[in-house]
Amino acid sequence: MRIPLARIAHARSGDKADWVDFGLFAWNTAGYAILQREVTAERVREHFAPWLPGEVDAWALPNILAMKFVLKGALQGGGARNLRLDNLGKAMAAALLRLEIEVEAAELDAARKQAPVGWWGTP
Repeated sequence: MRIPLARIAHARSGDKADWVDFGLFAWNTAGYAILQREVTAERVREHFAPWLPGEVDAWALPNILAMKFVLKGALQGGGARNLRLDNLGKAMAAALLRLEIEVEAAELDAARKQAPVGWWGTP
């Protein structure tokens, strides 16, 4: 089945000059296993292809159940220079969470039922 990332993850983001950087966080280890398999630099690049002339770098951060992505050239010269509305990192993090991934029903069920890791409680 296809689901948006928002069903199993949350994101934080920032922007500097012409780069956007995302932290994509799973709520638990079951969700992180799905992220590692489904969310690659290439998938992120394809998802943002209409806006992104540059490259995407990716790092796995298993100790915090996260993936880090840096999108180079994502802001068409910088936040203050381009004509796109909502072009900064926060809006792009929301767009990342709309990326659809493939999961088995059992995987999704495990990711939704496993207790979240951290102080924030149930998503």
